[in-house]
Amino acid sequence: MTSDQSWKEKYLQELESAEQRQKQWEAEKTSLQRMLVRTCLASEGQAAELDLLLNELRKDLRKDSLDLVKWRTLQDQIDRQIALLDEPAVASLAALSTPVSTPVSSPISAAPPQPAAAAGDDNDLGNNQQRLRIARRVGQLLGQLLQQVTLEPGADAEARQLQQSLLKSEDWEELREGLNRVAELVIAAVTRGQRDFEAFLKRLDERLQSLRQHFQDQSSAQAGRLDASVELDREIQQELAQIGHQVQSSHELAGLKQSVTRHLQSIGGAVRRFREQESEREKNLSHQLEAMQEKLAAVEANSEKMQERIREERARALIDLLTQLPNREAWQERLAFEYNRWQRYRHPLTIAVLDIDLFKRVNDSYGHIAGDRVLQLVARELRDRLRNTDFIARFGGEEFVLLLPETPCAAAEGVLNEMRGHIAQLPFHFRGEPVTVTFSAGVAEFGDGDTEEAVFDRADRALYAAKDGGRNQVRLASARG
Repeated sequence: MTSDQSWKEKYLQELESAEQRQKQWEAEKTSLQRMLVRTCLASEGQAAELDLLLNELRKDLRKDSLDLVKWRTLQDQIDRQIALLDEPAVASLAALSTPVSTPVSSPISAAPPQPAAAAGDDNDLGNNQQRLRIARRVGQLLGQLLQQVTLEPGADAEARQLQQSLLKSEDWEELREGLNRVAELVIAAVTRGQRDFEAFLKRLDERLQSLRQHFQDQSSAQAGRLDASVELDREIQQELAQIGHQVQSSHELAGLKQSVTRHLQSIGGAVRRFREQESEREKNLSHQLEAMQEKLAAVEANSEKMQERIREERARALIDLLTQLPNREAWQERLAFEYNRWQRYRHPLTIAVLDIDLFKRVNDSYGHIAGDRVLQLVARELRDRLRNTDFIARFGGEEFVLLLPETPCAAAEGVLNEMRGHIAQLPFHFRGEPVTVTFSAGVAEFGDGDTEEAVFDRADRALYAAKDGGRNQVRLASARG
């Protein structure tokens, strides 16, 4: 009974672990969906029809379930639109090739087509440069994806080769094929986690079936032991009864001795057979017990391995790919934890929302690589200047959020101003030019009757007040109301 109860507990633990793995798979899928959304955004601006298809893809990604059939249809449509980008502008070429008729008496001859052709060449060159920038950006995003997601060995090697192609190749045909493969790799990464989880459940079910068979064998052996014991008792009772009957009816001592001896020998043989059968059952049970222990050890080892993998993937799912700071999901978890603690102890708790000033100018002027570098350096400097008890996360884009436990609003303002001054003095250089990077921030403290959303909203409004007030400053939220 104790063994059954112990196994039931292990089985329930495995079910709970399976639920956690399912949640982790959902988190990884969400991360991949966000990566694909970023890729779609990076590809916008090429053609109106392509933008509509990419927007439809992003809407589909926000749904709870993924329709792979619809994805393939969208991919075919997107492929056709990308192919159209490679074709020359037919209308422009037709306009250039159409002869322009002018009156014979006109002293001004038709304008030569060379300038228009040159303009067409400039347009083609601009389109190619734009395509190359998109491919480079997708290559960077693919590199970030490979840091966070485990692919099959073959797919991983292909993804890394694809990344190098997107980052270095100048051949648009090769780049276009590479962009088509990105979506397939993302789908492969999403489905791999599900396949791994299904394989684990299958192995677990097989081992449970084996253990169940061992339990049935044990029950059968126990039943056999009871039957053998009953049979032994029946034989002994029968022999003793015959001895008693013969003692009462016998008149010869010699004959009685022979009869008693014969019955005693019969009893001894029954006991010997019982012991031999019992010894054989004990051996079988011992072997079965060893097999059960091996199966349980395998289940436990596999479970620990899966749990360790889940912990690692869970940690990765809570980290922003670019800045290596906690992401928005991690922020929500920590905010809920600190909010509950604040409700219990009522110690000061402050939220700050930060936004890098004029960040779009950096991207537009120096490219996305420069923008990513700014985000990484700012994230590192902010993190290094916080206490261990403080918490910082990348909320999205160029926006960061801070939790400052045991810190009143006025003290948090001083901390943020010190950070702001430090960031403004960082020696950013792009293309040999010094660039000053600043941020604006809004700060709000929890008070009686506050909710997590209400305090965040106040801090966010204070941030926009700082932006409207000229940027590069910290604003405290106004009183609740």
